[in-house]
Amino acid sequence: MSELTNVPKGIAGPSNFLDERLGAANFLKRNFRKVFPDHWSFLLGEIALYSFVILLLTGTFLTFWFKPSMGEIAYNGSYAPLKGVMMSEAYASSLELSFDVRGGLLMRQMHHWAALMFVAGMMVHALRVFFTGAYRKPRELNWLIGVGLLTLALLEGLTGYSLPDDLLSGAGLRITEGVAISLPLVGTYITFFLFGGEYPGEDVISRFFSLHILLIPGIILALVSAHMVLMWTQKHTQMPGKNRNNHNVVGAPFYPAFMAKAGAYFLFTFAVVAGLATFAQINPIWLFGPYTPADVSAGSQPDFYMGFLEGALRIMVPWEINLFGTSHAGTLPLSVIIPALVPMGIIMTGLALYPFLERWVTGDHREHHIADRPRNNPHRTSIGMTAITFYGVLWLLGANDELSANFQISLNMTTYAGRVAIFVLPALAYLITYRTCLGLQRYDAAVVSHGVESGVIKRLPHGEYIELHTPADDDIEAHVRGKEPVLMLPVAPDSSGIPPKGMRGPLGKLRALMSKAYGGEKIPLDDGHGHGHEHEDEHAAVGAGDDHTLTR
Repeated sequence: MSELTNVPKGIAGPSNFLDERLGAANFLKRNFRKVFPDHWSFLLGEIALYSFVILLLTGTFLTFWFKPSMGEIAYNGSYAPLKGVMMSEAYASSLELSFDVRGGLLMRQMHHWAALMFVAGMMVHALRVFFTGAYRKPRELNWLIGVGLLTLALLEGLTGYSLPDDLLSGAGLRITEGVAISLPLVGTYITFFLFGGEYPGEDVISRFFSLHILLIPGIILALVSAHMVLMWTQKHTQMPGKNRNNHNVVGAPFYPAFMAKAGAYFLFTFAVVAGLATFAQINPIWLFGPYTPADVSAGSQPDFYMGFLEGALRIMVPWEINLFGTSHAGTLPLSVIIPALVPMGIIMTGLALYPFLERWVTGDHREHHIADRPRNNPHRTSIGMTAITFYGVLWLLGANDELSANFQISLNMTTYAGRVAIFVLPALAYLITYRTCLGLQRYDAAVVSHGVESGVIKRLPHGEYIELHTPADDDIEAHVRGKEPVLMLPVAPDSSGIPPKGMRGPLGKLRALMSKAYGGEKIPLDDGHGHGHEHEDEHAAVGAGDDHTLTR
């Protein structure tokens, strides 16, 4: 048995028990004492993880009563307005869950809210990783797993949203069929595979059900496990600060500190989901009625994570290409293909390739365990804000009919404005974010060079008023001084005027220009601009015979 010394009793006991049977004491000691950095932003990913756990629990409950069948029956449940109406067994069982199963409506709503929080948590977590540069070596593989998880979460949401077979989800399913069949060469095959024949067929609900509860969750669970194992194995990133470097992690151990924090955070997440499910109605399918292909519900919008695709469809110009005259077989409906593939392709492909493109531009092959402050890499932060603006414009225009109806604006005007905004606003976001980052860097330089504002106003003998500055606290200064210049490739030609290897030719010249623009130190920390009266303390101000001191 391994000797356990200086180990908390809560770890020593279980370690001794398992070591006597499995020889696992060293493994438990090493992992239970693993240090986690203490910063609020590192808990954003926990929201997605805990929401996924809630999804698994509530989804298991729902499968006991849901019937994934499109066979028609006459409704005879307790919801009086629909009595005698012909509907699918899927819709009837969803109504039964909502009105006749004890706790069924609560479980349905918790499942739906948890799905929204799962996707939202993944998005926010991905933004945190992107803006802090936590995707860099050695975490590129984990970043790719995260991008794959986000893509699968969108597909999981799409399949689950369609299962109740109500009029609202049916409208979304009709759009899905239109997108699938518009794809050149493979569109009809994909459509027949999903629907089991001509739309709407009789198999789509059962097939989506299998995808929703078996295939996609299984892949997500495997990828989440791989994501967690890699995160656990690799050194954690941490924000710059005092005594923090690429060779240590400053924080609290997994047991008991992080375990207690994570447990409380799970309960908090569960309480938020349960509270929303109790007090905030979502997806009242009994109001929409059963789906029939001839009907479309008014004012229908998808869940938020699919809103950007809806917006792309709504603002797209009616383009199509007819390869063989008026033959249907040769028609490419660009008005459907482009909105369905381009926005998603830009965002997901851009996310997947960005770590490798950045490394190609900067030539940075170092390991990074200290996270960047977003302001210290202004081009990366600006690119991220550009993508958020692009997504946000499309998401907002997914409800252009609601905007028109509620604000008394012409629907055509919102469409035309959206077509302009999708190009103009992302460009403005880039410029504004870049200038903001430089301004924040100048502020950091002023803090390092001249200290922080003290709140003490001093009047000089000649009448000028100044504010006294005091030296920044050690923690603040260490946080600011954790800034590292973005690496830049050696692009200067040698004495003979020959560019470095890899910087020649059209691609090499483009790489050199991009590296020069993207990398380098934009605002050095010793470039602060003060008032010439820095680092004076309050006592000196009060003691000045001819001066007056005001404290605000």
